[in-house]
Amino acid sequence: MKKKFVKVAAIAATLALGAMLAVGCSGNAASSSSSAASSDSSSSAAQAVDESADIDTLIVGFDNSYPPYGFIGEDGGYTGLDLDLAAEVADRNGWQIELTPIDWDAKDALLGQGTVNCIWNGFTMEGREDDYTFSEPYMLNEQVIVTRADSGITDFGGLAGKVVITQIDSAALDVLEGDQEDLAASFAKLDTISDYNNAFMQLQAGTVDAVACDLSIAAYQMSANPGAYAQLDEPLSSEHYAVGFKKGSEALAEKVTDTLREMYADGTIATICEKYASYGVDVSNWVLED
Repeated sequence: MKKKFVKVAAIAATLALGAMLAVGCSGNAASSSSSAASSDSSSSAAQAVDESADIDTLIVGFDNSYPPYGFIGEDGGYTGLDLDLAAEVADRNGWQIELTPIDWDAKDALLGQGTVNCIWNGFTMEGREDDYTFSEPYMLNEQVIVTRADSGITDFGGLAGKVVITQIDSAALDVLEGDQEDLAASFAKLDTISDYNNAFMQLQAGTVDAVACDLSIAAYQMSANPGAYAQLDEPLSSEHYAVGFKKGSEALAEKVTDTLREMYADGTIATICEKYASYGVDVSNWVLED
């Protein structure tokens, strides 16, 4: 394939050289330059047009171990609140949908390469506004601390000298390395892991003393394991979820936002949230209204 490309390029270069010589002999160099400049200008203008909404398939990048937003259901298929939202948005816009489980730490590269065209999975927008084009925020969220119910830890002070774990490249990690860095400095260790399911397995086993995570993750884990865990009353931070797109994809972000508004207005959002109520989802946290 490479040799064929070189051959075609060589032919094109020869033709281009011939055309340049012809222009020089005919004395129309100025006209040619003007035409080329006009062509370059038109090309630049065309490139500046945002055509991000002109898609056939919404390719959703998500963490498949992030209930209730994206996870593997009992039937072995992908399910979750955000995946249901994405599927409905795609259907209403005449798009196909492709659910692509990803390594969360590789999401930026995958989005940049076009392997996925959105990140839709309990994705916190605060602090990331310069890196992505976001839909308008749709869900209120908090970062919280969860401990074992018998740990005796009741507030932030009780975390001093303890091992706390959170997900790699998560909003909780951002908070603990940012606004709550003094709190994190009191820990014996702030550890990271690839997914929250394993983080809670370590908490249950006593390998770590606490998990820093999203409010919805905490609600799900406590619902699935009654009496096993306790959540500290004070949150680490409050923020919002939004759908993340490659920088510059304003048209696609706006299209998704408008569709989510329509879904709220006709009651679809309430229905989807109710489906995941047992996982700790509450429609009262929905913030994108008509």
